[in-house]
Amino acid sequence: MNRREFVTTAAMAAASTALPRTAESQDSDLQPIIAQIQKQHDQNVQRLQTWIRQPSIAAENRGMQEGCRLMMEMLRDVGFDQVTQVPTDGQPGVFATMDNGAAKTIGLYFMYDVKQVDPSEWSSPPFEAALVDKSGFGKVVVGRGAVNQKGPEATFLAALHAIKAAGRKPPVNFVFVAEGEEEIGSPHFPQIVRRPDILAALKKCTGLFMPSASQNADGDVTIDLGSKGVMELELVSSGERWGRGPKQDVHSSLKAMTDSPAWHLVEALTTLVTPDGNTPAIANYMDRVRPLSATEKQMIAEAARREDEATRKRTLGINHWINDVPYQQALEMLASRPTVNIEGLVGGYTGPGGKTILPHKAVAKLDCRLVPDMTAAESLQLLKAHLAKHGYGDIEVNMTGGYDPTSTPADSGIIRAAQAVYKRSGIDPIMFPRLAGSWPGFV
Repeated sequence: MNRREFVTTAAMAAASTALPRTAESQDSDLQPIIAQIQKQHDQNVQRLQTWIRQPSIAAENRGMQEGCRLMMEMLRDVGFDQVTQVPTDGQPGVFATMDNGAAKTIGLYFMYDVKQVDPSEWSSPPFEAALVDKSGFGKVVVGRGAVNQKGPEATFLAALHAIKAAGRKPPVNFVFVAEGEEEIGSPHFPQIVRRPDILAALKKCTGLFMPSASQNADGDVTIDLGSKGVMELELVSSGERWGRGPKQDVHSSLKAMTDSPAWHLVEALTTLVTPDGNTPAIANYMDRVRPLSATEKQMIAEAARREDEATRKRTLGINHWINDVPYQQALEMLASRPTVNIEGLVGGYTGPGGKTILPHKAVAKLDCRLVPDMTAAESLQLLKAHLAKHGYGDIEVNMTGGYDPTSTPADSGIIRAAQAVYKRSGIDPIMFPRLAGSWPGFV
């Protein structure tokens, strides 16, 4: 299935549950919408390009107000009848509703922020949203957010545009919530969804949907039944807080008689994981991990059978899984294992050449993925207790964002509806227990 066909199929998904039960009438009712999808294709690509060209990087507080306003404009343009900005202690959220006179209501979760960029890593400028020819795929949009998450969200809005232009209404009502801090751990998302009027609207929803329309290189589609939780952390080691080492950078020759906060941090980090760095070793951290069920293992076995391991390794630039385990076991680990990952280490001089200093401070940026039945609050306390027990209680632990994992039963109505939509379009989706990444559905 090429990209244009997939966009058509993804957009059709938003409309198809409105169809009568017979296949013939389904095809007949969809034709005006399909015609509009094709007619509006170029316009929808342009909408996506406009969105990508607006940088909205929460970690840098860059373009956030503009990003929020643009999202609100897009919602009004597609027919949401209430669109309001929601103030928080951080970046603003968005709340909107669309009353289609339907019996059921679905919640929608969007994000308008994106990750930071290193332009040197891009084949074309990340905020240019260029249309480029990619071997095996045809023309694609290259830009920050094209995959995560502006592309899938723009596809969903394209479906609503097509339904509207065809003179139809979606088969459900919508309650829409969006945030601008997903990429930094959603620290203020609870302030959005727990506002009384928003919470009351969400309680009316049959389920909550996060657009994530994607295919792998073989055309396969995966439905994830949940996601891991996450803690975004900074561990800070400083001479001043430690009471040892320098309170400001000093000459490196003094290392012979002076403790190093940087080495102190490195030693603390080594206690958090097993010697190979692959398994959390925080005391009691793994106690609440829920083992995979027999049904979940069957899902993973089927995913391993259908997916091309070599293609996945090549795409990721990875030659070996941990301990060279078979692909099925690697996928089981991906779905079920908590992680302690070092995102970055910052300390001392990092410019060209060398600089003979002994740094007074070092920082480790970590993310810890959580699985059912772990919680972010308990995991944070276990981490702090572990550091204190091992003699590193002086290290400052700052949780900048995070939330618990989510899990949705495979036989729930919203999952069965998603499966039916794909199968109606000739796609047999791969079912997977949970996304290895995270989104704040738990909140």
